[in-house]
Amino acid sequence: MTDVISIIDTLWVLLAAILVFFMNLGFASVEAGFARAKNCVNILSKNFIVFAVSSLGFMLLGWGLMFGGDNPFIGTEHLFVLGGADLSFYDNTLTSTVPFWGKFFFQLVFCGTAATIVSGAVAERIKYLSFILFSFVLTLVIYPIVGHWIWGGGWLADLGFMDFAGDAAVHSVGGWAALAGALILGPRIGKYDKTGKPQAIPGHNMSLAVIGLFVLWLGWFGFNPGSTMSFQHPADVMHILVTTNTAAIAAVLTSTVTSWLVVGKPDLGMTVNGCLAGLVGITGSCAYVSIESSLLIGAIAGVLVVFAVGFFDRLHVDDPVGATAVHLCCGVFGTLCVGLFAQEGVTTLSTRNGLFFGGGFGLLGVQVLGVLAVGAFVFVTSGLVWLALKHTVGIRVSRAEELAGLDIGEHGNLAYPDFAPALPVEDLGAEALPAAAPAAPAAVPVQQAVPVEHRAASGALTKLSIVTNQARFAQLQKALEELGVTGMTVTNVFGYGVQKGHEATFRGLPIEARLLPKLKVEVVVADIPVDAVLDGVRKALYTGSIGDGKIFVYDVENAVKIRTGEQGREALQGAE
Repeated sequence: MTDVISIIDTLWVLLAAILVFFMNLGFASVEAGFARAKNCVNILSKNFIVFAVSSLGFMLLGWGLMFGGDNPFIGTEHLFVLGGADLSFYDNTLTSTVPFWGKFFFQLVFCGTAATIVSGAVAERIKYLSFILFSFVLTLVIYPIVGHWIWGGGWLADLGFMDFAGDAAVHSVGGWAALAGALILGPRIGKYDKTGKPQAIPGHNMSLAVIGLFVLWLGWFGFNPGSTMSFQHPADVMHILVTTNTAAIAAVLTSTVTSWLVVGKPDLGMTVNGCLAGLVGITGSCAYVSIESSLLIGAIAGVLVVFAVGFFDRLHVDDPVGATAVHLCCGVFGTLCVGLFAQEGVTTLSTRNGLFFGGGFGLLGVQVLGVLAVGAFVFVTSGLVWLALKHTVGIRVSRAEELAGLDIGEHGNLAYPDFAPALPVEDLGAEALPAAAPAAPAAVPVQQAVPVEHRAASGALTKLSIVTNQARFAQLQKALEELGVTGMTVTNVFGYGVQKGHEATFRGLPIEARLLPKLKVEVVVADIPVDAVLDGVRKALYTGSIGDGKIFVYDVENAVKIRTGEQGREALQGAE
């Protein structure tokens, strides 16, 4: 019978660990979707490398610091699990029915989750190497020490601190480390205007973000229920499954409604973060609260995350994906919810009552102490690591690299290669040219409401075609509006000048087409002196760097407004 229990428990831990591992895809997708296209490769690469780095750190020392004995502050016994170590020391750690490496892998994927949280908050401006080094230190030392306090028999566990699946041990650790990094890095270029008002920097692919959300939602069904590390009480596992899902759906609804009321529209990005907020908010208490309480916890988390995003924006903490709002704020909230909503007997794992169920302030007080201790330790130690990196290898890419995108500067890759052919010219020329297509019949003119007879425009019309860096559009638009230009046509284009574009590779091979993404803005002016427009545009776009762009000037024979038939200057004036 013991063997059967061991097999069942091991299979359950295996399944749960695989689901938690799969969350790496969810984090990668959400972060990439919320970032700009020019940084997509960098985001995806960080989410690959962070799991490898965290796995190595946890294997080399992290596990031992976390579970190596009952010292109040840090593991001190059997610290190293490689090299023929005596693993029998850990037979009764966490559970006695799962083999050592099964327990190890389950805890390893949790460690990787804490490190991944940091990636999104420091996105679009951090050096790749610096992120790797920070992730290694976080998972080698910082995360395991907090984990020892809570799950490894440390001083918080001795005081009765409760954190079932990691609101404090995982999400808050990642959140505090992310906050320290975002503060020391500073905001992205253009995130705040001269008055300090936050500016929207939309992500490039909401479809990818939503796909990532559903992957994370699925993974959470391993994250929370799997933390039982046993299937001997199926009712407990199913209860945790339902509290997890209930909090998520409640948060989806309340975050949507809250953003609708605050922003004026049901913002999809807020709904995505709302669902994650509900999942984070219930993580610490999922085994200790009733289904009804989980509904309320999720509902509050959904509201909290919307205001937390705005709060961090006002503090000038630039977090492209909302990791601090989701994982830090809702991780702290979820930790406190244990002290508020815990209900003895809802599962075999729940042995204490929180404040709202007659337990008084005892458990809540311990939870508050845990929040303060974890926050102080992780924020300070992470800040010291970030500062050490800043003053040695540096932590932020150059201004030019940030404007161009980290994909090229850090990786020499493109997430979305341009449309130019990658085949050599001689290969293209070897193909027989297709036969000429028959001439198309002349177009039949559309009957016009106001007959127009073409005539030369009265007065000069001049067209300016401005090709420049995409990042400079806001300055250009403002300059044109101040000059009195009333209309423009904007096109995203690819091209290069004498600098021959950028160097890129794919799987180590050079990409022949090296076109740069550019912006083409076309305006037609009549009453405004062309020299004034040229001067204003140059001042708005000038940085002194290659790639500022060019302005092409054309004479325009005529312009016709389709609706009224007005021509020349009149066609450029009045409401369209």
